[in-house]
Amino acid sequence: MKLRLSPQTLLVMDAFLEHADEWKYGYDLSRVTGLKSGTLYPILMRMAERKLLETEWEAAAEAGKPPRHMYRFTPEGLRFARASVASQSGSSLGEVALDRMQSFRAQILRLEGQP
Repeated sequence: MKLRLSPQTLLVMDAFLEHADEWKYGYDLSRVTGLKSGTLYPILMRMAERKLLETEWEAAAEAGKPPRHMYRFTPEGLRFARASVASQSGSSLGEVALDRMQSFRAQILRLEGQP
C-alpha cells in the first residue's frame, strides 16, 4: 500500500488516532489540524481509496441541512497509522514535522478552550 507520508498526512493520521474508534467530520478535522480543505480532502480521499478509512454519509439532522460525510479508521488503517506515526517519530525530519504540527494543533485547541 503506497501512501505518501507527508507531514500533513501524518497530522491527519494523528488526529484520527485520538479517539480512533469515533467517526470524524472533515470540517472538524480541518479545525483540529489547521489544514485547509484543498489539502485535507485529497488526503482523506487517498486514505479511503487505500481502505485505511471507511466513509459514511450522515443523514441530515435537520430539514434544510445537507448530509455530512464522516470518516473513521478501518482496522487496517488503524494499524497502518499507528505504525506510520511511530516510525516517523523515530526520524529527525519526521519528528520535527510531527512535533510542529502537534504543537500547532495544541495551540488551536487551547484557543478554543479545549484541554
